[in-house]
Amino acid sequence: MANPFSLLSGTKKVDGKVVLITGAARGIGAGLAERLAARGAKVALVGLEAEEQQKVADRIGPNAHAWEADVTSWDALEQATKGVVEHFGGIDVVIANAGIATAGFVRSVDRAAFEKVIEVDLLGVWRTFRVTLPHVIERKGYLLAISSLAAITHAPGMANYAAAKAGVEAFSNSLRAEVAHLGVKVGVAHPTWIRTDLVESADAHPVFGKLRASMPGLIGKTYPLDTALDDLEAGILKRARTIHVPRWVGGLKLLRAFLPPIIEIGSCSRVPSADKAALADIEARGAFESAVTGHGGRAATKG
Repeated sequence: MANPFSLLSGTKKVDGKVVLITGAARGIGAGLAERLAARGAKVALVGLEAEEQQKVADRIGPNAHAWEADVTSWDALEQATKGVVEHFGGIDVVIANAGIATAGFVRSVDRAAFEKVIEVDLLGVWRTFRVTLPHVIERKGYLLAISSLAAITHAPGMANYAAAKAGVEAFSNSLRAEVAHLGVKVGVAHPTWIRTDLVESADAHPVFGKLRASMPGLIGKTYPLDTALDDLEAGILKRARTIHVPRWVGGLKLLRAFLPPIIEIGSCSRVPSADKAALADIEARGAFESAVTGHGGRAATKG
């Protein structure tokens, strides 16, 4: 029988704590903000989509406040962090969730869009943690970086996303050893395909949506947002070292060395036609329009 006091015990772990979440306008970021606020946390929403973030803050109420900031900008992050500390008094937990994706093969994808993914998804994590770390050290808090299944399975058409998310995992592992003596815990999360704007917009791509749909078994399955939120919320309450969404992703890590050749063999029959179709899509829509997916990706690459 479940312990009837377990939920209360978990609630105490974030009750009154200040949680800063990047990319909190929608999807995982917004969902975690709402769930943690329901447990008594004070949530700071940081990201580019100011209107959407404000809607999330309004839904939550007085325990939430939104700051507009680009995670690739030192100045913007420093100003937002300063605002969070002034408003809430400090920072206990930082969830580096901001991320975007593009669709495209290395030989033809829009160059600026390709590099923006690495800048947001990898350098954005580094900059977020670097700016907020003094405050987290002060409270002996917790840092969580949102990586991905893509850090483990490196699929064609996702070179930049896979590289960035693998980098996030490696970065978090190094950082964990650096700050353990300061009382700070560091976690890294590996969600698989979750039904968010990022995934749904990628699935709608005329070329790469079909390529993604052809992924076999669990690797190609899309899970409801609540599945991710359940696992992430539980991991945050425990200040977990790793969070796998769902749990089978952790088992897949044990096979990591064997995955690249398996993926290559499976791609042999699908990539040639997709490569031809990608070039045709670029010819029809332009490289930038063909590459950018999702509201977050468009916000990050505008201008």
